[in-house]
Amino acid sequence: MTARIATRGSRLALWQAEHVRRQLAERCGLESEIVVIKTSGDRFAQAAVGELGVKGVFVKELEEALLDGRADLAVHSMKDVPTEVDSRFSFPAALRREDPRDCLVSRAPESGKPGAAGAGLAGLAAEARVGTSSVRRQAQLRHLRSDLQILPLRGNIDTRLAKLDAGEYDAIVVAKAGLDRLGLSARITHVFPAETMLPAAGQGVLGVETRAGDPQFCKLVATLADPEARAAVNAERALLAELEGGCQVPIGAWARQQDNRFVLDACVVSPDGSEYIRLSAEAAADELSNPRTPLELGQELGRRLREAGADRILERMGRR
Repeated sequence: MTARIATRGSRLALWQAEHVRRQLAERCGLESEIVVIKTSGDRFAQAAVGELGVKGVFVKELEEALLDGRADLAVHSMKDVPTEVDSRFSFPAALRREDPRDCLVSRAPESGKPGAAGAGLAGLAAEARVGTSSVRRQAQLRHLRSDLQILPLRGNIDTRLAKLDAGEYDAIVVAKAGLDRLGLSARITHVFPAETMLPAAGQGVLGVETRAGDPQFCKLVATLADPEARAAVNAERALLAELEGGCQVPIGAWARQQDNRFVLDACVVSPDGSEYIRLSAEAAADELSNPRTPLELGQELGRRLREAGADRILERMGRR
């Protein structure tokens, strides 16, 4: 039996699909091949994600490939997966989480060339041009540095770096995991600690999706599952669901096991950065034997954020 793995065609997406292909071969002896699918997010690469009018712009067409039989599995970055998953699909595996933090890649101020000599956030000049189309990153950046010019930036990692190198931006903000996976960690000039910038829910985690009515592939894919990653993603996504938020709202979330505790931090930030609400919740790590624990923790923290004023911020944005 050979499985067909649906993926987007960017270099990072292909790396991720190949990583899953190798894992399936090593863990359960399943041979597989990669099927490249063009998504809405790829076809309209210069439009802001929120302008496309499609939930899951990087997911929808891959799911269509599962339904029509062109593919058996699909690989996603879990931060791109809509909060509500169609009952026709299943996610048997969330793989071990890579570094979930965001990072800054900036140009060296004197030579104008990119690289590790570039400035960190504190070293950027007043009104420096920083590229990101994530409303979560934009809001947290404005909270940290209200003087910066935050400019839209779309495209895959190579495209974003090329725009930085061409001088369109003084710095860009991207997920550290993507650069690490592509061997581009040397480009990073500053890693945002979670104390100052919380990542997107699911950031750094790869999820493998199957048809819900396909128990054979569900069972094989489940061999790749990482319990800690699944617990973290479930808590973060439960928080989003409680806040009725998706990937285009200014919500940061990070769940992890810390010592003997399971900790969830989350924030909701107004688009201009002036309002910042951040709270935490935790449970004993041994309570994770109950699969409801991460979900209940996420729901609890979501309710507390709403009570603290998060609803007001999200309603002004129209909650997408």
